[in-house]
Amino acid sequence: MNQPTLNEIVALAKRRGFVFPGSEIYGGLANTYDFGPLGTQLLRNITNYWWDFFVTRRHDMFGLDSSILMSPKVWEASGHTQSFTDALIDCRHCHTRMRADHLIEQFFEKKGKPIKVEGKSAEELTQIIRENQIPCPACGKHDWTDAREFNLLFETHIGIVEENQSLAYLRGEIAQGMFVNFKNVLNTMQPKLPFGIAQAGKAFRNEITLGNFIFRTLEFNLAEFEYFFDPINQKWEELFEQWQQTMFEFALSLGFSEKKLRWRVHTDEERSHYSTRTEDLDYEFPFGFKEMFGLAYRTDYDLKNHMEKSGVDLKYTDPQNPKRKFIPHVVEPTFGLNRIFLALLSECYTKEKDRTYLKLPTQLAPFKVAVFPLVKNKPALVNKARAVYELLRQYWATDWDDRGNIGKRYLSQDEIGTPYCVTIDYQTLEDNTVTLRDRNTTTQQRLSVEQLEPHLAHVLG
Repeated sequence: MNQPTLNEIVALAKRRGFVFPGSEIYGGLANTYDFGPLGTQLLRNITNYWWDFFVTRRHDMFGLDSSILMSPKVWEASGHTQSFTDALIDCRHCHTRMRADHLIEQFFEKKGKPIKVEGKSAEELTQIIRENQIPCPACGKHDWTDAREFNLLFETHIGIVEENQSLAYLRGEIAQGMFVNFKNVLNTMQPKLPFGIAQAGKAFRNEITLGNFIFRTLEFNLAEFEYFFDPINQKWEELFEQWQQTMFEFALSLGFSEKKLRWRVHTDEERSHYSTRTEDLDYEFPFGFKEMFGLAYRTDYDLKNHMEKSGVDLKYTDPQNPKRKFIPHVVEPTFGLNRIFLALLSECYTKEKDRTYLKLPTQLAPFKVAVFPLVKNKPALVNKARAVYELLRQYWATDWDDRGNIGKRYLSQDEIGTPYCVTIDYQTLEDNTVTLRDRNTTTQQRLSVEQLEPHLAHVLG
Protein backbone atom coordinates (compact mmCIF):
# COMPACT_ATOMS: atom_id res chain seq x y z
CA MET A 1 0.00 0.00 0.00
CA ASN A 2 1.42 3.36 -1.04
CA GLN A 3 1.26 6.32 1.31
CA PRO A 4 -1.26 8.89 0.05
CA THR A 5 -0.18 12.31 -1.07
CA LEU A 6 -1.22 15.33 0.95
CA ASN A 7 -3.38 16.46 -1.98
CA GLU A 8 -5.31 13.17 -1.88
CA ILE A 9 -5.94 13.57 1.85
CA VAL A 10 -7.06 17.20 1.46
CA ALA A 11 -9.41 16.26 -1.39
CA LEU A 12 -11.03 13.43 0.58
CA ALA A 13 -11.28 15.59 3.72
CA LYS A 14 -13.28 18.25 1.89
CA ARG A 15 -15.30 15.90 -0.33
CA ARG A 16 -16.53 13.84 2.63
CA GLY A 17 -17.06 16.60 5.18
CA PHE A 18 -14.01 16.19 7.42
CA VAL A 19 -12.27 19.56 6.94
CA PHE A 20 -13.16 22.74 5.05
CA PRO A 21 -11.02 25.83 4.35
CA GLY A 22 -11.77 28.58 6.87
CA SER A 23 -14.03 31.45 5.68
CA GLU A 24 -14.11 29.82 2.25
CA ILE A 25 -16.99 31.84 0.75
CA TYR A 26 -14.97 35.02 1.37
CA GLY A 27 -11.83 33.69 -0.27
CA GLY A 28 -10.54 31.99 2.88
CA LEU A 29 -8.27 33.05 5.72
CA ALA A 30 -4.74 31.65 5.55
CA ASN A 31 -3.84 28.94 8.06
CA THR A 32 -7.41 28.46 9.33
CA TYR A 33 -9.67 25.47 8.79
CA ASP A 34 -13.15 24.39 9.87
CA PHE A 35 -13.97 20.83 10.87
CA GLY A 36 -17.03 19.55 9.02
CA PRO A 37 -19.70 17.19 10.40
CA LEU A 38 -17.55 14.05 10.11
CA GLY A 39 -14.34 15.83 11.10
CA THR A 40 -15.99 17.21 14.22
CA GLN A 41 -17.08 13.73 15.25
CA LEU A 42 -13.67 12.21 14.50
CA LEU A 43 -11.89 14.93 16.48
CA ARG A 44 -14.31 14.46 19.38
CA ASN A 45 -13.70 10.69 19.30
CA ILE A 46 -9.92 11.24 19.35
CA THR A 47 -10.24 13.64 22.31
CA ASN A 48 -12.55 11.29 24.22
CA TYR A 49 -10.25 8.35 23.58
CA TRP A 50 -7.27 10.36 24.85
CA TRP A 51 -9.22 11.40 27.94
CA ASP A 52 -10.28 7.84 28.65
CA PHE A 53 -6.74 6.49 28.16
CA PHE A 54 -4.90 9.06 30.30
CA VAL A 55 -7.50 10.39 32.75
CA THR A 56 -10.55 8.17 33.29
CA ARG A 57 -8.62 4.91 33.58
CA ARG A 58 -6.04 6.34 36.00
CA HIS A 59 -6.33 7.07 39.72
CA ASP A 60 -3.61 9.74 39.71
CA MET A 61 -4.99 12.18 37.10
CA PHE A 62 -7.34 15.11 37.62
CA GLY A 63 -9.19 16.87 34.82
CA LEU A 64 -9.40 20.61 34.28
CA ASP A 65 -10.90 23.02 31.75
CA SER A 66 -9.23 26.38 32.24
CA SER A 67 -10.11 29.64 30.52
CA ILE A 68 -8.59 30.62 27.18
CA LEU A 69 -8.22 34.18 28.53
CA MET A 70 -6.02 34.67 31.61
CA SER A 71 -4.37 37.61 33.25
CA PRO A 72 -1.45 38.89 31.14
CA LYS A 73 0.64 38.48 34.28
CA VAL A 74 0.41 34.72 33.73
CA TRP A 75 2.26 35.02 30.42
CA GLU A 76 4.81 37.42 31.87
CA ALA A 77 5.58 34.99 34.70
CA SER A 78 5.79 32.00 32.36
CA GLY A 79 8.31 33.79 30.11
CA HIS A 80 6.09 33.74 27.04
CA THR A 81 5.97 37.51 26.54
CA GLN A 82 9.78 37.51 26.30
CA SER A 83 10.76 34.10 24.93
CA PHE A 84 7.83 32.76 22.90
CA THR A 85 9.20 33.91 19.55
CA ASP A 86 10.04 32.84 16.01
CA ALA A 87 12.26 34.46 13.39
CA LEU A 88 10.44 35.99 10.42
CA ILE A 89 11.91 36.76 7.00
CA ASP A 90 10.50 38.50 3.88
CA CYS A 91 11.38 38.23 0.20
CA ARG A 92 11.97 41.77 -1.06
CA HIS A 93 11.03 40.75 -4.61
CA CYS A 94 7.64 39.01 -4.21
CA HIS A 95 6.94 39.82 -0.52
CA THR A 96 6.58 36.17 0.50
CA ARG A 97 6.85 35.91 4.27
CA MET A 98 8.23 32.80 5.98
CA ARG A 99 9.67 31.51 9.19
CA ALA A 100 13.42 31.62 8.62
CA ASP A 101 14.03 28.21 10.22
CA HIS A 102 11.36 26.60 8.01
CA LEU A 103 12.90 28.15 4.89
CA ILE A 104 16.31 26.71 5.74
CA GLU A 105 15.06 23.26 6.78
CA GLN A 106 12.88 23.00 3.68
CA PHE A 107 15.83 23.94 1.45
CA PHE A 108 18.21 21.36 2.92
CA GLU A 109 15.52 18.66 3.06
CA LYS A 110 15.02 18.99 -0.71
CA LYS A 111 18.79 18.58 -1.16
CA GLY A 112 18.65 15.35 0.82
CA LYS A 113 20.62 16.84 3.73
CA PRO A 114 18.01 17.50 6.43
CA ILE A 115 19.08 19.73 9.32
CA LYS A 116 17.36 21.30 12.35
CA VAL A 117 17.93 25.02 12.98
CA GLU A 118 14.92 25.81 15.17
CA GLY A 119 16.11 27.81 18.18
CA LYS A 120 19.03 29.56 16.45
CA SER A 121 19.13 33.34 16.72
CA ALA A 122 17.80 35.61 13.97
CA GLU A 123 21.37 36.64 13.15
CA GLU A 124 22.50 33.02 12.79
CA LEU A 125 19.55 32.18 10.55
CA THR A 126 20.22 35.21 8.35
CA GLN A 127 23.84 34.13 7.96
CA ILE A 128 22.87 30.57 6.94
CA ILE A 129 20.41 31.87 4.34
CA ARG A 130 22.98 34.20 2.80
CA GLU A 131 25.91 31.78 2.87
CA ASN A 132 23.85 29.10 1.10
CA GLN A 133 22.09 31.51 -1.29
CA ILE A 134 18.75 30.01 -0.36
CA PRO A 135 16.15 31.14 -2.92
CA CYS A 136 12.59 32.22 -2.29
CA PRO A 137 10.35 29.18 -2.96
CA ALA A 138 7.76 31.46 -4.56
CA CYS A 139 9.83 33.51 -7.02
CA GLY A 140 13.30 31.93 -6.99
CA LYS A 141 15.13 35.17 -6.09
CA HIS A 142 17.84 35.48 -3.43
CA ASP A 143 16.77 38.81 -1.98
CA TRP A 144 15.72 38.39 1.64
CA THR A 145 15.37 40.85 4.50
CA ASP A 146 17.27 40.11 7.69
CA ALA A 147 15.45 37.65 9.93
CA ARG A 148 13.72 39.33 12.88
CA GLU A 149 12.03 37.99 16.00
CA PHE A 150 8.29 38.24 16.54
CA ASN A 151 6.13 37.03 19.42
CA LEU A 152 3.69 34.18 18.79
CA LEU A 153 1.06 35.25 21.30
CA PHE A 154 -2.16 36.68 19.89
CA GLU A 155 -2.96 39.99 21.52
CA THR A 156 -6.53 41.00 22.36
CA HIS A 157 -8.19 43.55 24.63
CA ILE A 158 -10.67 43.22 27.47
CA GLY A 159 -13.15 46.03 28.04
CA ILE A 160 -15.96 47.83 26.23
CA VAL A 161 -14.72 51.42 26.24
CA GLU A 162 -11.58 51.75 24.14
CA GLU A 163 -9.64 53.97 26.52
CA ASN A 164 -10.35 51.57 29.41
CA GLN A 165 -9.37 48.39 27.59
CA SER A 166 -6.72 46.11 29.06
CA LEU A 167 -4.20 44.07 27.08
CA ALA A 168 -4.72 40.30 27.19
CA TYR A 169 -3.54 37.28 25.21
CA LEU A 170 -5.15 34.21 23.69
CA ARG A 171 -3.31 31.31 25.28
CA GLY A 172 -0.33 30.06 23.30
CA GLU A 173 -0.33 26.76 25.20
CA ILE A 174 -2.78 25.13 27.58
CA ALA A 175 -0.24 24.26 30.29
CA GLN A 176 -0.39 27.56 32.20
CA GLY A 177 -4.03 27.04 33.18
CA MET A 178 -2.95 23.90 35.02
CA PHE A 179 -0.08 25.62 36.81
CA VAL A 180 -2.15 28.58 38.02
CA ASN A 181 -4.81 26.13 39.31
CA PHE A 182 -2.29 23.90 41.06
CA LYS A 183 -3.21 25.22 44.53
CA ASN A 184 -6.94 24.89 43.79
CA VAL A 185 -6.51 21.24 42.85
CA LEU A 186 -4.43 20.62 45.99
CA ASN A 187 -7.09 22.20 48.20
CA THR A 188 -10.09 20.49 46.64
CA MET A 189 -8.81 17.02 45.71
CA GLN A 190 -5.99 16.50 48.28
CA PRO A 191 -3.88 14.48 45.82
CA LYS A 192 -0.65 12.78 46.81
CA LEU A 193 2.45 12.98 44.65
CA PRO A 194 2.96 11.88 41.99
CA PHE A 195 -0.21 13.09 40.27
CA GLY A 196 -1.25 14.84 37.09
CA ILE A 197 -3.54 17.66 36.05
CA ALA A 198 -4.91 17.16 32.55
CA GLN A 199 -6.91 19.13 30.03
CA ALA A 200 -7.71 19.34 26.34
CA GLY A 201 -8.60 22.52 24.50
CA LYS A 202 -7.81 25.30 22.08
CA ALA A 203 -4.48 27.11 21.78
CA PHE A 204 -3.50 29.95 19.45
CA ARG A 205 -0.20 30.94 17.85
CA ASN A 206 0.36 33.87 15.53
CA GLU A 207 2.87 32.12 13.31
CA ILE A 208 3.79 31.66 9.69
CA THR A 209 3.12 28.12 8.47
CA LEU A 210 4.42 25.90 5.68
CA GLY A 211 0.93 25.22 4.37
CA ASN A 212 0.80 21.51 5.23
CA PHE A 213 -3.00 21.48 5.63
CA ILE A 214 -4.02 21.30 9.33
CA PHE A 215 -0.55 20.32 10.57
CA ARG A 216 0.28 23.86 11.75
CA THR A 217 -2.50 26.42 12.04
CA LEU A 218 -3.27 29.65 13.91
CA GLU A 219 -5.86 27.90 16.06
CA PHE A 220 -5.43 24.27 17.08
CA ASN A 221 -6.43 21.62 19.61
CA LEU A 222 -4.07 20.26 22.24
CA ALA A 223 -4.34 17.64 24.97
CA GLU A 224 -1.71 17.48 27.69
CA PHE A 225 -1.09 16.99 31.36
CA GLU A 226 1.39 18.21 33.92
CA TYR A 227 2.62 15.28 35.98
CA PHE A 228 3.92 16.57 39.32
CA PHE A 229 6.44 14.61 41.39
CA ASP A 230 8.89 14.87 44.26
CA PRO A 231 12.40 15.30 42.78
CA ILE A 232 14.00 13.93 45.95
CA ASN A 233 12.09 10.66 46.01
CA GLN A 234 11.74 10.08 42.28
CA LYS A 235 14.31 10.38 39.50
CA TRP A 236 12.97 12.51 36.66
CA GLU A 237 14.88 10.42 34.10
CA GLU A 238 12.96 7.27 35.11
CA LEU A 239 9.63 9.08 35.05
CA PHE A 240 10.48 10.59 31.66
CA GLU A 241 11.18 7.15 30.20
CA GLN A 242 8.00 5.70 31.72
CA TRP A 243 5.88 8.36 30.02
CA GLN A 244 7.78 7.86 26.77
CA GLN A 245 6.78 4.21 26.80
CA THR A 246 3.15 5.01 27.69
CA MET A 247 2.90 7.64 24.93
CA PHE A 248 4.29 5.17 22.41
CA GLU A 249 1.76 2.55 23.53
CA PHE A 250 -1.00 5.14 23.11
CA ALA A 251 0.17 5.86 19.55
CA LEU A 252 0.11 2.15 18.71
CA SER A 253 -3.36 1.80 20.24
CA LEU A 254 -4.56 4.44 17.75
CA GLY A 255 -3.48 2.10 14.95
CA PHE A 256 -0.27 3.83 13.86
CA SER A 257 2.41 1.69 12.28
CA GLU A 258 5.49 1.36 14.48
CA LYS A 259 7.78 1.95 11.49
CA LYS A 260 6.20 5.39 10.98
CA LEU A 261 7.00 6.50 14.54
CA ARG A 262 10.32 7.68 15.97
CA TRP A 263 11.57 9.68 18.94
CA ARG A 264 13.71 12.74 18.31
CA VAL A 265 15.69 14.65 20.95
CA HIS A 266 15.55 18.46 20.90
CA THR A 267 18.89 20.21 20.64
CA ASP A 268 19.88 22.75 23.28
CA GLU A 269 19.08 25.58 20.85
CA GLU A 270 15.72 24.13 19.85
CA ARG A 271 14.49 23.29 23.34
CA SER A 272 11.94 25.64 24.92
CA HIS A 273 13.06 28.09 27.58
CA TYR A 274 11.30 26.17 30.38
CA SER A 275 12.61 22.70 29.53
CA THR A 276 15.67 20.72 30.63
CA ARG A 277 14.94 17.84 28.27
CA THR A 278 12.45 17.57 25.42
CA GLU A 279 11.78 14.78 22.95
CA ASP A 280 9.23 14.59 20.16
CA LEU A 281 7.44 11.49 18.96
CA ASP A 282 7.49 12.12 15.22
CA TYR A 283 5.13 10.54 12.70
CA GLU A 284 5.88 10.07 9.01
CA PHE A 285 3.32 12.36 7.38
CA PRO A 286 3.12 12.63 3.58
CA PHE A 287 5.56 15.55 3.90
CA GLY A 288 8.06 13.69 6.09
CA PHE A 289 8.68 12.91 9.76
CA LYS A 290 7.19 15.69 11.90
CA GLU A 291 6.18 16.13 15.53
CA MET A 292 2.91 14.57 16.68
CA PHE A 293 3.53 14.27 20.46
CA GLY A 294 6.04 16.02 22.71
CA LEU A 295 7.49 15.18 26.12
CA ALA A 296 9.27 17.78 28.27
CA TYR A 297 10.84 17.90 31.72
CA ARG A 298 9.87 21.41 32.89
CA THR A 299 11.55 21.09 36.35
CA ASP A 300 9.92 23.53 38.84
CA TYR A 301 10.23 26.42 36.38
CA ASP A 302 6.54 27.28 36.07
CA LEU A 303 5.34 26.85 39.65
CA LYS A 304 8.41 28.67 40.97
CA ASN A 305 7.88 31.65 38.67
CA HIS A 306 4.16 31.87 39.36
CA MET A 307 4.85 31.68 43.08
CA GLU A 308 7.39 34.49 42.88
CA LYS A 309 5.31 36.75 40.64
CA SER A 310 1.92 36.18 42.34
CA GLY A 311 3.11 36.00 45.92
CA VAL A 312 0.92 32.93 46.49
CA ASP A 313 2.44 29.87 48.16
CA LEU A 314 2.39 27.02 45.63
CA LYS A 315 4.45 24.59 47.68
CA TYR A 316 3.39 21.03 48.38
CA THR A 317 3.44 19.71 51.94
CA ASP A 318 4.93 16.25 52.33
CA PRO A 319 2.21 14.18 54.10
CA GLN A 320 4.91 11.99 55.67
CA ASN A 321 6.81 15.01 56.97
CA PRO A 322 4.55 18.09 57.41
CA LYS A 323 7.58 20.27 58.12
CA ARG A 324 8.89 19.63 54.62
CA LYS A 325 7.39 21.94 52.00
CA PHE A 326 8.71 22.09 48.44
CA ILE A 327 7.84 22.99 44.87
CA PRO A 328 7.15 19.81 42.86
CA HIS A 329 8.85 19.19 39.53
CA VAL A 330 6.92 18.42 36.34
CA VAL A 331 7.08 16.07 33.37
CA GLU A 332 4.74 17.18 30.59
CA PRO A 333 3.37 14.92 27.83
CA THR A 334 1.70 16.94 25.04
CA PHE A 335 -0.48 15.64 22.21
CA GLY A 336 -1.43 17.60 19.11
CA LEU A 337 -5.02 16.54 18.51
CA ASN A 338 -5.16 18.14 15.05
CA ARG A 339 -1.96 16.30 14.18
CA ILE A 340 -3.35 12.97 15.40
CA PHE A 341 -6.36 13.69 13.18
CA LEU A 342 -4.14 14.34 10.14
CA ALA A 343 -1.90 11.36 10.92
CA LEU A 344 -4.95 9.09 11.13
CA LEU A 345 -6.18 10.22 7.71
CA SER A 346 -2.70 9.47 6.36
CA GLU A 347 -2.33 6.13 8.14
CA CYS A 348 -5.84 4.88 7.35
CA TYR A 349 -6.14 6.10 3.74
CA THR A 350 -6.21 2.85 1.78
CA LYS A 351 -6.34 2.60 -2.00
CA GLU A 352 -7.41 -0.52 -3.88
CA LYS A 353 -8.17 -1.08 -7.55
CA ASP A 354 -11.82 -0.14 -7.41
CA ARG A 355 -12.18 1.77 -4.15
CA THR A 356 -10.62 4.06 -1.58
CA TYR A 357 -11.43 3.59 2.09
CA LEU A 358 -10.39 4.89 5.51
CA LYS A 359 -9.31 1.99 7.69
CA LEU A 360 -10.14 3.91 10.88
CA PRO A 361 -10.10 2.06 14.21
CA THR A 362 -13.68 1.25 15.16
CA GLN A 363 -13.50 3.32 18.38
CA LEU A 364 -12.59 6.45 16.38
CA ALA A 365 -14.75 6.14 13.24
CA PRO A 366 -17.37 8.94 13.02
CA PHE A 367 -20.09 6.36 12.27
CA LYS A 368 -19.80 2.80 13.52
CA VAL A 369 -22.53 1.44 11.27
CA ALA A 370 -24.74 2.58 8.38
CA VAL A 371 -28.21 1.30 7.51
CA PHE A 372 -29.52 1.08 3.93
CA PRO A 373 -32.93 0.19 2.53
CA LEU A 374 -32.25 -1.57 -0.77
CA VAL A 375 -34.45 0.99 -2.52
CA LYS A 376 -36.11 4.09 -1.15
CA ASN A 377 -39.42 3.90 -3.00
CA LYS A 378 -40.74 0.75 -1.30
CA PRO A 379 -42.45 1.71 1.99
CA ALA A 380 -42.16 -1.79 3.47
CA LEU A 381 -38.37 -1.81 2.98
CA VAL A 382 -37.96 1.75 4.22
CA ASN A 383 -40.08 1.16 7.33
CA LYS A 384 -38.16 -2.00 8.21
CA ALA A 385 -34.83 -0.24 7.62
CA ARG A 386 -35.97 2.65 9.84
CA ALA A 387 -36.79 0.21 12.61
CA VAL A 388 -33.30 -1.34 12.37
CA TYR A 389 -31.75 2.13 12.25
CA GLU A 390 -33.61 3.22 15.39
CA LEU A 391 -32.51 0.03 17.15
CA LEU A 392 -28.81 0.44 16.35
CA ARG A 393 -28.53 4.16 17.03
CA GLN A 394 -29.43 3.52 20.65
CA TYR A 395 -25.96 1.97 20.98
CA TRP A 396 -23.72 3.45 18.27
CA ALA A 397 -23.34 6.46 15.99
CA THR A 398 -25.40 5.22 13.05
CA ASP A 399 -25.82 6.70 9.58
CA TRP A 400 -28.88 6.43 7.35
CA ASP A 401 -28.27 6.33 3.60
CA ASP A 402 -30.85 5.75 0.87
CA ARG A 403 -29.17 7.67 -1.98
CA GLY A 404 -28.31 6.00 -5.29
CA ASN A 405 -27.50 2.34 -5.75
CA ILE A 406 -26.10 0.06 -3.06
CA GLY A 407 -22.64 -0.09 -4.64
CA LYS A 408 -22.22 3.69 -4.52
CA ARG A 409 -23.47 3.78 -0.94
CA TYR A 410 -20.89 1.19 0.08
CA LEU A 411 -18.10 3.21 -1.56
CA SER A 412 -19.31 6.39 0.14
CA GLN A 413 -19.29 4.74 3.58
CA ASP A 414 -15.87 3.23 2.83
CA GLU A 415 -14.44 6.70 2.21
CA ILE A 416 -15.68 8.04 5.55
CA GLY A 417 -14.42 4.97 7.40
CA THR A 418 -17.69 3.35 8.53
CA PRO A 419 -16.73 -0.16 9.72
CA TYR A 420 -20.06 -1.92 8.95
CA CYS A 421 -23.05 -1.46 6.66
CA VAL A 422 -26.45 -3.11 7.12
CA THR A 423 -28.72 -3.57 4.08
CA ILE A 424 -32.42 -4.32 4.36
CA ASP A 425 -33.68 -6.08 1.22
CA TYR A 426 -36.67 -8.13 0.08
CA GLN A 427 -35.42 -11.24 1.87
CA THR A 428 -35.52 -9.25 5.11
CA LEU A 429 -39.29 -8.95 4.74
CA GLU A 430 -39.53 -12.75 4.40
CA ASP A 431 -37.17 -14.07 7.12
CA ASN A 432 -36.10 -11.01 9.17
CA THR A 433 -32.44 -11.32 8.12
CA VAL A 434 -30.19 -8.50 6.90
CA THR A 435 -26.89 -8.25 5.01
CA LEU A 436 -23.93 -7.09 7.11
CA ARG A 437 -20.90 -5.86 5.13
CA ASP A 438 -17.39 -5.43 6.56
CA ARG A 439 -15.52 -2.30 5.40
CA ASN A 440 -12.02 -3.75 5.43
CA THR A 441 -12.71 -7.05 3.69
CA THR A 442 -15.99 -6.22 1.84
CA THR A 443 -17.25 -9.66 2.93
CA GLN A 444 -20.98 -9.98 3.55
CA GLN A 445 -23.01 -12.23 5.83
CA ARG A 446 -26.67 -12.74 6.60
CA LEU A 447 -27.81 -12.22 10.18
CA SER A 448 -31.19 -12.07 11.78
CA VAL A 449 -32.21 -8.72 13.22
CA GLU A 450 -32.12 -10.33 16.67
CA GLN A 451 -28.47 -11.34 16.13
CA LEU A 452 -27.42 -7.95 14.80
CA GLU A 453 -27.00 -5.98 18.02
CA PRO A 454 -25.02 -8.65 19.97
CA HIS A 455 -22.85 -9.35 16.92
CA LEU A 456 -22.00 -5.66 16.42
CA ALA A 457 -21.37 -5.31 20.15
CA HIS A 458 -18.77 -8.06 19.82
CA VAL A 459 -16.98 -6.75 16.71
CA LEU A 460 -17.15 -3.04 17.63
CA GLY A 461 -16.10 -3.58 21.22
